[in-house]
Amino acid sequence: MGALHEGHLALVDTAQRHADAVAVSIFVNPLQFGPTEDLVRYPRTLEADLDALRARGVAYVFVPSAEEMYPAGHVTGVTTAPHAALFEGAIRPGHFAGVLTVVNKLFHIIQPDVAVFGQKDLQQLSLIRRMVRDLNIPIEIVDMPTVRDLDGVAMSSRNRYLSPDDRLRAACMYVALCAIRKRFESGQRDGQQLLDTGRAILTRDPHVAIDYLALVDPGDFSSVATAVAGAAAVLAVRLTGNRLLDNIIL
Repeated sequence: MGALHEGHLALVDTAQRHADAVAVSIFVNPLQFGPTEDLVRYPRTLEADLDALRARGVAYVFVPSAEEMYPAGHVTGVTTAPHAALFEGAIRPGHFAGVLTVVNKLFHIIQPDVAVFGQKDLQQLSLIRRMVRDLNIPIEIVDMPTVRDLDGVAMSSRNRYLSPDDRLRAACMYVALCAIRKRFESGQRDGQQLLDTGRAILTRDPHVAIDYLALVDPGDFSSVATAVAGAAAVLAVRLTGNRLLDNIIL
């Protein structure tokens, strides 16, 4: 959606290793924003984005308008898998239907051989994989590990909304997730015990409000009671009204 940072550009670098030419779409998709969300104020930095993409050797940049993507009378969309109603989908009803609809349209317009997505938005990634499989879309989905700042905070365009104090608080998310993974690696398999380890860290600061902290199968986001390698700890918190997501694979 633009407002590119090094996490986005790392996706470009990964795509360069999988393709002869890389295309990037920049489109702030109104279909995936709820009525009280930040569509109007979502950061738009097109000229800086284009400069960054040129420097990375991107061959094509597709920057459509909302009217081009959704012409008058547009009514057709993508029906989501059941786990689209969980976690982010429960908090943001209709969000993933909007995401999958625009991704499907972009796939048909650009017709790539490979598409690269970050693991930071793990639920979104799982739903895109499911859509590609269910609709027989001939595209290879490549996922890339989350890119983080030096303090461990996952890179996000919305990080620029954070006050200096909240930016410092955000570091507790990765600390909590790493503590969960460390305890798993030390032999703990009880899912609730693992989550309690992370929750104890997150609740030290009363300014951090947990939307959810869960252990899931990253394929269908079903809850995992007994942890196994490959399960994911997924997390969303609110910091003075701003929501941040993160996850870690055990």
